[in-house]
Amino acid sequence: MKSAYELAMERLAASDGDRKVVTEEQKAKLAEIDEKYRAKIAEREVFLKPKLAAAQASGNFSEAEDLRKQIAHERARLEEEREAKKDAIRNEG
Repeated sequence: MKSAYELAMERLAASDGDRKVVTEEQKAKLAEIDEKYRAKIAEREVFLKPKLAAAQASGNFSEAEDLRKQIAHERARLEEEREAKKDAIRNEG
């Protein structure tokens, strides 16, 4: 009788067989997407962080919290968008 560990390792090995090999061209596209989205995230943070600092300095804590939420939301949205584009590249041909 196999242990739970052995069964889990067999399932893992079977699922690894489903992975596709990523070509050098795809790797370059993936790196380009990463770079593009890092820049987009940085751009949004550069735009919003001074507003956040100003809100905190003026004591407007509700506005500061709204800005923190906006930064987190935009970062999550851009990261999700980036991963969707990367998945599309990985699933090509």
